[in-house]
Amino acid sequence: MKKEEDRPVAESILKPISRRTLLQGASAATVVGMIGNSALAQTGKSEKPAPAASAPADKAKTFPDKFLWGCATAGHQVEGNNTSSDLWLIEHLPGSVFKEPSGDACDHYHLYPQDISMLADLGFNTYRFSLEWARIEPEEGFFSNAELEHYRRMLATCHEHHLTTLLTYSHFSMPRWFAYKGGWQNPAAPDLYARFCEKATKHLGDLVGYASTFNEPDVPQLLNWISLAGMSDLVEGLKGSLIKVRQQLNAPEFASFFIGDQMKIREGLLAAHHKGRAAMKSVRSDMPVGFNLAMSADQPAPEDSHLAEKRADVYGPWLEAAKECDYLGVQTYSRSIVGKKDLPPPKGAEVTQVGWEFYPECVEEVVRYASKEAGVPLMVTENGIATTDDRRRVEYVQRALAGLKRAIDDGVDVRGYVAWSLLDNFEWMSGFEPKFGIVAVDRATQRRTIKPSAAVLGNIARTNSL
Repeated sequence: MKKEEDRPVAESILKPISRRTLLQGASAATVVGMIGNSALAQTGKSEKPAPAASAPADKAKTFPDKFLWGCATAGHQVEGNNTSSDLWLIEHLPGSVFKEPSGDACDHYHLYPQDISMLADLGFNTYRFSLEWARIEPEEGFFSNAELEHYRRMLATCHEHHLTTLLTYSHFSMPRWFAYKGGWQNPAAPDLYARFCEKATKHLGDLVGYASTFNEPDVPQLLNWISLAGMSDLVEGLKGSLIKVRQQLNAPEFASFFIGDQMKIREGLLAAHHKGRAAMKSVRSDMPVGFNLAMSADQPAPEDSHLAEKRADVYGPWLEAAKECDYLGVQTYSRSIVGKKDLPPPKGAEVTQVGWEFYPECVEEVVRYASKEAGVPLMVTENGIATTDDRRRVEYVQRALAGLKRAIDDGVDVRGYVAWSLLDNFEWMSGFEPKFGIVAVDRATQRRTIKPSAAVLGNIARTNSL
């Protein structure tokens, strides 16, 4: 397989760009030329300039009115020092399946005001982020008002910058005490999660645009189908680590999202989704609630394809659950050619840092399939690539959006597109090596560096047009 060239993001400042310039709606080419790979100057809030003159919209390139354009993060991946969570615990065990611990991550916990401001100034109108249940309920039954207020300030900051909020209530991590009780395998898990959803919605719900019960709850099943180089070993390592982790912690019932009985985890997640959604709706009945599903553009292998079996195993129960939701978030990065398992990328195919095939057409294929199966409005809540060559990210996004526009023009009801991710962040077992962000982060200084892809995508968002 052809590997991408290693072209690190430049750290030097070529030419500073002010927030005023970003707000003036300059063309992507102009903004990219000014930014290069330079850092965004945090110069303080400027007065809103007069709107820049623009050419008449080309309907062939224009997205629907009020289309949501955003970027995503996840609490454990960006906040840092999430010490009450199960994953922080696992990261620091001897022989951990995690390449490295999350540590300070991107310190988004403290730097969210500048990150949200930057997102808005680039031209986006939406921010998707997650709550950390482990912070809000660090011990069973104790709900931290201080942490709830922290997330309320984040939501309020989004509103100040006219950003629609997509709030994920659970993005993989969970409180330690919950994991010690068996996590999603615990018969009491759905009720415990519903209690958290009710508490969080009472405190935050009036500021939420769209709520999601879970991020990618189908991942435990999806991992069974992956056969990428290194991934099979990782999956086996996750399965084998359960006994080891329980022994190290002296916790015979311990289980996490990634480590445990996959069928019991799915049963618990499905029940928790239904009860969590009901709890949210009991507080705010008009709040749109759904979840975010991990999907690949599945294509049949020439021989002995088990495509239908995979779809039934991985997506089936969740697509059925989505029929009762207000929307479904789909998250896709590449395609899978499905034999008995997902086959490796074709020989000679370009692959990203994480070994996935460079295949931006996955977006169009997935939204068409998901729309047909679920029959509810969709949002692309994650899409992007891991690469150190930002030029490949630009091409990927442009092709992905062209395909998305074709699907929308054919009547597929898609309400938004959210890139993964805003920042180069902690990518779970792979650590900090994969670079998915449109903004680079120097973790020694926490300095943010805007990449050209941020300006390109931001300009598309600002103009609502390709």
